[in-house]
Amino acid sequence: METEVQKALRARLVSYQTVSQLVPVANILDTNQRPAPMPSIILGESQSVDEGTSQRRSHTRIYHTLHIWAREPSLARAKAIGSAIRSAMQAGRLTLPAGLHCADLLVASQRYLRDPDGEHSHGVVTLEILIAEDRP
Repeated sequence: METEVQKALRARLVSYQTVSQLVPVANILDTNQRPAPMPSIILGESQSVDEGTSQRRSHTRIYHTLHIWAREPSLARAKAIGSAIRSAMQAGRLTLPAGLHCADLLVASQRYLRDPDGEHSHGVVTLEILIAEDRP
C-alpha cells in the first residue's frame, strides 16, 4: 500500500505545473543520493498506522515525508517549492489502484532548515494520507 501511495504522490507532483516549473520532473526522485540534484524533491520515509476505526482493519493512515533541496543562501526557493507541493496536494484525492481509495490527504507540516554548509536549503514536508481498502 505504501508503494502505491508513493507512486501516486510522485504522479501528482510531476503532473502539477506549479511544481514542475520549480523542480524539473527528472529531479522528483525516490533516492538516497547525496547531494541530491538541485533543486529536487526526494520522496522520503513513510509509516503506516492502522486507524482502528473498524474491526475489518480497512483504514490505514500513511505518514509520508518529502524532502526539498535547493542550492541557495536563503530559504526562499525551498519555501516556494513547499507552497507548490501544498497546492498540488490540495488539488484532490490521489488516484490509486483498484481496491484502494484516498479518503483524505493532508499536508500535516512543513519545516525549512538551513544546511550547515551555508549553500543549501532543506525543506521537510509531512503528508498524512488516509487510505480505505476494499475488503470482502
